[in-house]
Order: sequence, then C-alpha cells, then structure tokens
Amino acid sequence: MAGIEREVTFRFLAEPGDVNFGGKVHGGAVMRWIDQAGYACASAWSGRYCVTVYVGGIQFQRPISIGQLVEVRARIVKTGSSSMHVAVDVQARDVTGDRYERTTHCLMVFVAVDTDRQPVTVPAFVAATASERHLQDYAERIMVMRSEIEAERQRMLAELS
Repeated sequence: MAGIEREVTFRFLAEPGDVNFGGKVHGGAVMRWIDQAGYACASAWSGRYCVTVYVGGIQFQRPISIGQLVEVRARIVKTGSSSMHVAVDVQARDVTGDRYERTTHCLMVFVAVDTDRQPVTVPAFVAATASERHLQDYAERIMVMRSEIEAERQRMLAELS
C-alpha cells in the first residue's frame, strides 16, 4: 500500500563480477545498487512506476572489497506533488565483522508516473522523528543548491552552443 513503506534496505555480498581494475568494487556497480534501492523505495512509497530525474552528490568515501557484506539503505526524506527525494547510504563490512562503515552517500529524486509516463501525485511524506526532520531539511538545502547548479549548467551549455 502506497505511503507506508518509508525505506528499503538491500543486503548482499560484493561479488567478483563487481571488481574494477584496482581489485575493489567498481563505482558503476555501486551506482547501479544505489539506483535499484532508490527505485524500489520510491515505487514502494508511491505505489507507482517511478523514473529517476536527479542523482546528486555521489561521493565514494571508501572502497568496498569483494566478499564484503554490503548494505544499501534508501529512505524517503521529502516529497513534492509527484516527486520523492530519496537519501541512499551504502555501507560495507567484513562478513565476520560487526561494524558497517559508510562507503557512499547520495540524494536522488524520483517522479511517479502513470502508464502514459505522465507525473502523478504521490502520498505526502511527514517527518515523524528528529532524524527524519533533519534529513528533510538536508533535502531542502540541497534543492536550493541544485537550482544554483542548474542555472550555472544552463549558462555553460548556452556558451557551448
């Protein structure tokens, strides 16, 4: 049922097929996991098919080793009329260890769409805890910065034309 499931968590082992030339998990594999978890979270919240419209601030804080247990946690942190801001954190630990370490973080925006791929209304997210309010404020600050980045991007693209 839409508007109930606020977060999705994936857990799995980093596999040899995810390796890059340096022997660690390839950044593209991490980005795929982020997109999958973000999509699952947004779709569960909206009860609809969703499209990714923005991924920002991906920062690879530390590498993930093949064989580590990976956790990808996606949480709804803010909604608009048809959009959902999803914070995604990737953590990893040795299988025999007891402490995850954050490896990657980003903020994504998805839009729920109907069968004609037109935006549709999503349930409103209401922050229920101090942590959720903090993340909602974070998403709002990022929205302001994203507007500034988009204006600069448009200026640059106009100059290249």
